[in-house]
Amino acid sequence: MFGLERRLLELPRFAKRALVIFVDALLCAGSVVLAFYLRLGELPDDVWPLTFTFMLALCTSLSAFVALGLYRAIFRYSGWLAMSTVLRAVLLCSVPMIAIVSMVGLPGVPRTIGIIQPILLLLLIGASRAIATRWLGEPYRRRLGSHAKAIVAIYGAGNAGRQLASALASGSGMRVVAYLDDNPALWGQTLNAIPIFDPSELPQLIERRGVTDVLLALPSCTRAQRSEIITRLRPHTIHVRTLPDLVDLARGRVSLSDVKELDIDDLLGRKAVGPDRDLLGETITGRVVMVTGAGGSIGGELCRQILALEPARLILVEVSEFALYMIHQELVQFVRRKGSAAEIVPLLASVRDERRMDEIFRRLHPDTIYHAAAYKHVPLVEHNIGEGIRNNVFGTQVVAQLARRYGAARFILVSTDKAVRPTNVMGASKRLAELVLQALAHEGGATCFAMVRFGNVLGSSGSVVPLFRRQIEAGGPVTVTHPDVTRYFMTIPEAAQLVIQAATLAGGGEVFVLDMGEPVRIIDLAKNMIELSGLSVRGDDHPDGDIAIEVVGLRPGEKLFEELLIGNSPESTQHPRILKANEIFVPAAHLRAGIERLLQALDVGDMEIVREILAEQVSDYTPNSEMVDPMHWPNGEGRHLAPYESSAQLGMSGDRSTFPVFVNR
Repeated sequence: MFGLERRLLELPRFAKRALVIFVDALLCAGSVVLAFYLRLGELPDDVWPLTFTFMLALCTSLSAFVALGLYRAIFRYSGWLAMSTVLRAVLLCSVPMIAIVSMVGLPGVPRTIGIIQPILLLLLIGASRAIATRWLGEPYRRRLGSHAKAIVAIYGAGNAGRQLASALASGSGMRVVAYLDDNPALWGQTLNAIPIFDPSELPQLIERRGVTDVLLALPSCTRAQRSEIITRLRPHTIHVRTLPDLVDLARGRVSLSDVKELDIDDLLGRKAVGPDRDLLGETITGRVVMVTGAGGSIGGELCRQILALEPARLILVEVSEFALYMIHQELVQFVRRKGSAAEIVPLLASVRDERRMDEIFRRLHPDTIYHAAAYKHVPLVEHNIGEGIRNNVFGTQVVAQLARRYGAARFILVSTDKAVRPTNVMGASKRLAELVLQALAHEGGATCFAMVRFGNVLGSSGSVVPLFRRQIEAGGPVTVTHPDVTRYFMTIPEAAQLVIQAATLAGGGEVFVLDMGEPVRIIDLAKNMIELSGLSVRGDDHPDGDIAIEVVGLRPGEKLFEELLIGNSPESTQHPRILKANEIFVPAAHLRAGIERLLQALDVGDMEIVREILAEQVSDYTPNSEMVDPMHWPNGEGRHLAPYESSAQLGMSGDRSTFPVFVNR
């Protein structure tokens, strides 16, 4: 910024205000002189009428301007709000002018001067503000824009788009050069001096004006409309970001902090599954509810939604002190904001600790239990088989048996699509946990046992989406395990709502699944995220691209695709997107014997026998990876470990050469 503009902008604040007041005084004098000339065709010979009128106009106008805060505005950022303040100020000062000059009268002053002068003053003051904004603001924004990190087009020329443009104008490192809008009536018009274009003209804007980013200012847009717009934007090499929905914006004006990356459900294009309100509160409102694994992604969201349904008491069971502290603090703040009467009980406990869990059930007597405590990361459980099975199988058995012993009404297990024809220990352990509940349900009793099975949860710990974002920010490569890997996806709120609704739908022993639409190819998801970040995919057909996608091979136990049903005949339920599967299960006596042998194998640390028993109890478990010694992690100083027991010593037979044997500690 150079010359006079720079010297003016570098003046102290009080000097700037004094200069503006001086200019306004001159404009006030000019409006009086011009009003006399327009009324009389000449200026009066006697200066006293001019002087009286000027002094009156000056006192009333400056008083009104100060009272309405006109001199607190920064001219180079002035917009319609500042102009409306000018209008109110002039209307305020016109009241005494009309009363004194037009109604009472002054010697030598035509009564119409009381009306003409305020009109002229409004025009002169408004013009001065517009000129200052143009003169000081535009060069500032142009010079700022020449160093801007992003040249922006805002999609949506409504109120949210206008507010966003105003926020970006104040030194954000972004320069707004255009609006895009689907309304043909707006094309060719301008909004605060920024032109509005047909979205089909985006390629020309990218070429002529260097647009690098598109910000979606469409808070009232439906998910389907948003997905359609994103699909149209995807072929262009631009970074697409968005504003929150109307609920989030209801708190006030749009700010830069509202701009965020696209939600993953926007990238996937699948319509969110809405809840059936009649199913949500029946097993929660006024009851004692327990959530195990309350500090996890699913457990935490369950707690949030359960608390909104007004339980009498919410019991948080979590083995991690930090995770329990974080979710407890969040829920306490929620209760305070909402004025809820629900009691929150945070308890450090492992679901594997039968004595501790018995104490909790004996003291608190939960009515409904949502069992979300599990080890769920496939490669980690593959490296730590014993811990994964103890937690996922025996932890579930402990809590389920206590629920029946103390007369809980419902026990809902959070399961996974990896339990269907599992190829890894994590999936097999979750399927065995399902079998435990199915056997308990078949034995009867007061407690209703049910399972909820769903696919990958977006935003949970270990989700592929945050990983891809970190890799893109680091410049790549983005790693996928196989070009043909597909997965079902759902959001954390959807998953939690499904679990809560299943508790109401359950009759005992069912597995509930969500109709999640078509699975998504992970490599396509990676490409979409790269392109919607304003970058291009580097490959053989585009060697100059920005981010490469690297295929690293399937991880231990990973499948190319996941399934949600073991059988092929799911039944419909009251909820149109929730299906029910009545699947085969192992009789309780046989299962009990197998689990006892599994526990013996775990106690002696024979992981080969553990796998054999898993394959025996989960008939469709087909491991696709070799056993990995947890002491031989990358960069570790591992050592081979010998088993404590053999198959024969555990009363089992079979070829032990299938898997190498290590002790799990």
